[in-house]
Amino acid sequence: MRNIKEIPTPPKATDARTTLWGRAEADRLVSRLETDGIVMLPNILSTEQLRGMQQAFEARLKQMRWNNFEGYTKTEPYRHMIEDVLMLDQGFVDLALHPVVKQILNSYLGTQYALTEAKGWKSLATKRDFHGWHGDSWYDQTVATEIHKEVKLALYLTDVHSGAFNFIRGTHQQRHPYDVKRAEAKNLPMSQLLEVKGQAGTVFLFDSSAVHRQGYPMLEPRQAVFYAYHDPSIPLREEDVNYYRYHPLLLNAAFLGNLSEEDRRILGFGNKTNFQPAFARSDRPPLSYLAFCTSYNARIRLLRLRDRALAIFNRARRLV
Repeated sequence: MRNIKEIPTPPKATDARTTLWGRAEADRLVSRLETDGIVMLPNILSTEQLRGMQQAFEARLKQMRWNNFEGYTKTEPYRHMIEDVLMLDQGFVDLALHPVVKQILNSYLGTQYALTEAKGWKSLATKRDFHGWHGDSWYDQTVATEIHKEVKLALYLTDVHSGAFNFIRGTHQQRHPYDVKRAEAKNLPMSQLLEVKGQAGTVFLFDSSAVHRQGYPMLEPRQAVFYAYHDPSIPLREEDVNYYRYHPLLLNAAFLGNLSEEDRRILGFGNKTNFQPAFARSDRPPLSYLAFCTSYNARIRLLRLRDRALAIFNRARRLV
């Protein structure tokens, strides 16, 4: 039987945003991140913040994004993706720039990092192993002379009792990130396996070079958000450049009041390092998409003809 150590969730805080953190506490969290590659954070979101984030996220999950309808994107069977969550609610921005988060990141990553990605997804209930063991590959390993650091912040928007985030403690910064083959998985140090179950509002940081995975089976749907922090000047791997994955953040002006210079740097204000002018994806949409667009254009034209016919009919009636 696997030795799974479940990480307990810290008790709720009434107003975590105003909690004062001393250097000793911050150093303790940084030390845990350096040693284990993962650290649970105290409850840094208030009840009101979490509720607003949940409601905004849930609203985007009502339908798939299409035309002028906001919603989720879907490129795989078991996840509904929501890109650019910083657009949705003030709480998502506050979390990204929380003093506790910045204090830990400044110690672990230095002062050149930025928030480079902010997205979330709803994982559907399934017994299938669809997201196996891996480290997150993001930089160009063909030119890298070191294992570059990236820290991800994870937030559970729903209670997670099954299909939790699984993490092999101590495997960070050991080698360039890669996808672990099934034959290799049996050699992983399962005595260091952490299964992160928790309530909605659970927040943790982890070094993305470590071996981790989506747990299974997932007996109920799960909603989670993940932020990626790394130095944006580090060359990216080719497939992420081609996909424009790490594009400059999309932000909502309503949420950007009272930012410090450090906050502006973290959000990438004025940083065009990974901006691609006139970007267009090289791959083409499927024939089903083209067929649907053709039928929708026909519908719009038919509606226009109907409106014109009704207008002519109504004018004729007034003349009678």
